[in-house]
Formats: sequence, C-alpha cells, structure tokens
Amino acid sequence: MNRIEEDKLHAYADGMLDEAQRLDVEAWLAGHPDDAERVRDWSAQNQAFHAAFDPVLNEPLPLELVRATRRRHPAAGRLWRAAAGIAVLGVTGLAGYGVGLHTAQPEIIAQMPRDAALAHVVFTPEQRHPVEVDAAHADHLVKWLSKRLGAQLEAPDFAAQGFELLGGRLLSGGDGPVAQFMYQSADQRRVTLYVRRQARDNGDTRFRHATENGVEVFYWIDQDMGYALSGSIGHAEMQRLADAAYRQIGR
Repeated sequence: MNRIEEDKLHAYADGMLDEAQRLDVEAWLAGHPDDAERVRDWSAQNQAFHAAFDPVLNEPLPLELVRATRRRHPAAGRLWRAAAGIAVLGVTGLAGYGVGLHTAQPEIIAQMPRDAALAHVVFTPEQRHPVEVDAAHADHLVKWLSKRLGAQLEAPDFAAQGFELLGGRLLSGGDGPVAQFMYQSADQRRVTLYVRRQARDNGDTRFRHATENGVEVFYWIDQDMGYALSGSIGHAEMQRLADAAYRQIGR
C-alpha cells in the first residue's frame, strides 16, 4: 500500500474524506500504530475545540461584521461590490396586494431589502457551510429561530415551485436577531428568506420589490414581522416564490 500522506490523515480526522478514501486510511492506520495514535490525538483535539467554541459559533453573526470583513477581503471583491451596491431602484406591488409605498416607516422600507440582499449575497455562495442548521433538523431549526426572535416562525414550503429547504441560520441585525432560511433548486439555484422583528405594527401587508446587481428582493411587513425573499433568478419566478411565501405565512 502506498504511504498515506499527512494531509490525508488530517482530512480523515476532520471527517472530510469520501468512503473509498476513508477505507484506504483506515487500512493504513491498522498497520501503522504511530499514525493511528496521532489521528486519535487530532480527533480528540477537534472534539475539545467543538466543546469550547461551538457555543460562540452559534451566536448570531452581526451583519456589520460581515460588511467589514467582505469590504477588506480582496477575494470577495465581486460579492462585496454586489452587496454594498444594493439599492432600492424601483418599488412595485404585486398584483392583488396593492401598489405604492407606505411612508410611515421609510427606514424599514429602505433598510430591510438592503440587509436581506446583503445576507443573501454573503451566504448563498457557500458550499460547505451555507447554513448553521440543515433541513434534516428543520423542526429544531424553526423552534430555535422562533425562540431567538420571540415569535412563531414558519419555513415556507417551496416544493411546488421546485425549491427545497437547505436549512437556516441566525444573524444579528441592527435592531436584534434575524432569521435566514435558505432554499435550493435541483439546478443549484438558491433563494433566501430573511425574517426580522419590526419596531411596531404598521398594518401594511403589501408586497414591495427592489432589485440591484441581479438580486431580486420581494419584501413585506405583516404586523410586527418583516419578511424579504431574495434570489438571483428571474423576476417572474421570484414573484411566484414570494407569492407562495406570503400565502403560507399569512394564512
């Protein structure tokens, strides 16, 4: 058997190998006790790190920190420019739900779609860690996010529209915790639902729309909750998804 290099031993300890590679490493370790002991030490160290730092990692991620990190990281220039360039270029109502702007809370109208689009651009490119809690634990995810936001949340079902729940994460907005649910289609396109508490009930549940740099955002206020669905897909398809979300959440 060819020697197993140290980087593959580390990958084994981190649980990053496919089944064939894992079996090769285990066969090597069976005949090389020194390497086996090193791998056991690395695995124990990983467990100690998780025990010490997982509670910190599970804290909501401040959007302000995301902004600062993306601004300084040259490899993220394109994503940062897209996120930083989010602006409300046009606002329309969906047919059947009214048209126009509600002027009582202009700061909400301006800021929520920008923050939702920023969070969408930051997290949807992630391949290994797009969410904190995956869809296999959807019940736990919804209960956890509901508890953190202090309101009963729902993760809309977009199966009829061709999108499945990937999972979700907790963020920190300017006024408190924010929930993000992420969905993915069979061809790997992703949309995100951004949910936050609003300062007060404005009684206005109309859809609004904003777009910039390919990110479509449909958003609305329902009592003291704000919702924004974001995606870099076609306007008509996003509208159908937003309509489905509105009907399920508002029923």
